[in-house]
Amino acid sequence: MEQLNLFDIVSNQAKNNSNRKKSKSKWDSFTFIDLFAGIGGIRLGFESVGGHCIFSSEIDEDACKTYEANFGEHPSGDITKIDASDIPDFDILLGGFPCQAFSIIGKKEGFANETSGTLFFDIERILKAKKPPAFMLENVRNLLAHDKGNTFKIMKTHLEALGYHVYAKVLNALDYGVPQKRERVIIAGFLDDVLFKFPDPVPPENRKSLEDILEKDVDKKYYVRDAIRESRLKRIKDKNYPKPYISHENMAGTITPHPYSSALRAGASANYILVNDERRPTEREMLRIQGFPDTYKIVVPYTKVKHQCGNSVAIPVIKAVAKEMLKSLKEYEKEHRDANEI
Repeated sequence: MEQLNLFDIVSNQAKNNSNRKKSKSKWDSFTFIDLFAGIGGIRLGFESVGGHCIFSSEIDEDACKTYEANFGEHPSGDITKIDASDIPDFDILLGGFPCQAFSIIGKKEGFANETSGTLFFDIERILKAKKPPAFMLENVRNLLAHDKGNTFKIMKTHLEALGYHVYAKVLNALDYGVPQKRERVIIAGFLDDVLFKFPDPVPPENRKSLEDILEKDVDKKYYVRDAIRESRLKRIKDKNYPKPYISHENMAGTITPHPYSSALRAGASANYILVNDERRPTEREMLRIQGFPDTYKIVVPYTKVKHQCGNSVAIPVIKAVAKEMLKSLKEYEKEHRDANEI
């Protein structure tokens, strides 16, 4: 067998060390900020791919209480009162921001008026000051259609003016593993010309069903009064719909059952959705519908959990987007590192 001399051994070690350095990416571990943090659904999604949260902001004190119980930190308050210079430098900005109407669109009175009454201004303000490599925003699907598309057009124009390449798509939580029809627009942006595609749906066999998330032994306090149950059953479209199902009551009073939940809503009535038209979903079931793990702590009363879940995100959707964003960022990094070494 051929003997390796000392030079060969040292040379091989150097090559191995060089290869290890090449394969290591700055995106194996990255930092992010969690704006409009709610109860941390977006945070959980990006932590799952190696992210570390270094700043969070949330104005709702009940949500902050839940956030602190689960992450060990109390978010900073109103983002409109926080100076960008007080936020540490970070790699990705995250935010499921509220979206009020752009009331002065079309009057051409300048940027300050275009964004009057919206919290998008604060996202732009922080992006402009910090210039992170990427961001991800989440909002209701109607954002794309609001004011005949002008609202989103203005947002996209302002993001692009900061130098970002912007991608947007409506994704449905049903396609990513949880039994909830929840359509939300995801907006991803990159400072470099990163090639990005939104994640493909999860194969049907890998999606959770209602049977997977419903609790077996449920306290009587969750069951509705007989009068409510009978009224719902009388108005249900399909009297023989197989259980388990979750039904919801629409504006016309029609009861429609599905083998999944309609989108959880923060401000919906107590009986908006019912399991088998018999009971309200439990706190744990609502969290499961959004993809939260069973280790997630519940520290506020039922009505506040309902409100917080309705305002949160479907975590599997965020995880899938985060995974694709990191994949794209790593590929861009590798391409440009290899090009510089030629």
